[in-house]
Amino acid sequence: MILALDEPRACAHGGYPPLEPYDSGMLEVGDGHRVYWETCGNPAGKPALFLHGGPGGGCTPASRRFFDPARYRIVLFDQRGCGRSRPHAGLHANTTAHLLADIERLRAHLGIARWLLFGGSWGATLALAYAEAHPERVSALVLRGVFTARRRELDWLYREGASHFFPEAWHGFLAPIPVDEREQLVEAYHRRLTCGEAAIEALAARAWCAWEETLSTLLPDPGGARIDAAADLALARIETHYFRHRAFLEEGEIIANAHRLRGIPGVIVQGRHDTVTPASTAWELLRHWPELRLEMVPGAGHASCEPGVSARLVGATDGFAGG
Repeated sequence: MILALDEPRACAHGGYPPLEPYDSGMLEVGDGHRVYWETCGNPAGKPALFLHGGPGGGCTPASRRFFDPARYRIVLFDQRGCGRSRPHAGLHANTTAHLLADIERLRAHLGIARWLLFGGSWGATLALAYAEAHPERVSALVLRGVFTARRRELDWLYREGASHFFPEAWHGFLAPIPVDEREQLVEAYHRRLTCGEAAIEALAARAWCAWEETLSTLLPDPGGARIDAAADLALARIETHYFRHRAFLEEGEIIANAHRLRGIPGVIVQGRHDTVTPASTAWELLRHWPELRLEMVPGAGHASCEPGVSARLVGATDGFAGG
């Protein structure tokens, strides 16, 4: 789903000027996986970790631009199977628990005691899960479009909910799946995305990603999305792998454990018209986390490049830069 599209492929992105990493590498995390990581900005600055969406997305150069490079040591990594990590689109030993362990391994590898976590959609899920598991390692959280992988959130996207807002796109999303399989769309797509036939996998991946691209912004992008078949396959295959298992989380786990976030300052930037991760989940989290500030952005949808969203996200990281 759109949880992967931190920066929709055709969107211009605001924030700080483009910058290049000063260090990067491949970290062996076990199980045959190697994850790509990079650091940008000020090596002596406040550590901040960018968590990309998906699951199955990846970091882009735009991901670096939410942070003041003079004040932050910016860390990015491509999660298992994503982006520059290898094996590409790999599902073996790829669960939320594995990703949380990878984050800890990366933190230790870089010699970081505590860091700010930044994530949107699935990145927000992972940030919250990590912070609840390791609150002593987190200085602050900056989140967008909160998603907690509960059944009702997944049903909204793949059963009934968002389909009422975008019926024509929903019709296209259903098209590759026979009528007798449509009660379990995530399972049906997963079977096609792992069937071993390249043409079938590519067709399913493009249809899955097209549904996401439609939902990600409030107003459609007239230029259309840039199609990257390899990225589509990783996103669709890994998302269906995670979502058929409800992200390997217990039902309601993140909200139930929100008390562990107390004492950690946080900001959620939420598009008022977000049809991927509706505002109700962010509002629910607000009730359990006293240090959280919720910033609703009028005239904005889900994506980080929506009007006002990127500016609020940069404002939030600026606000935490000195603390």
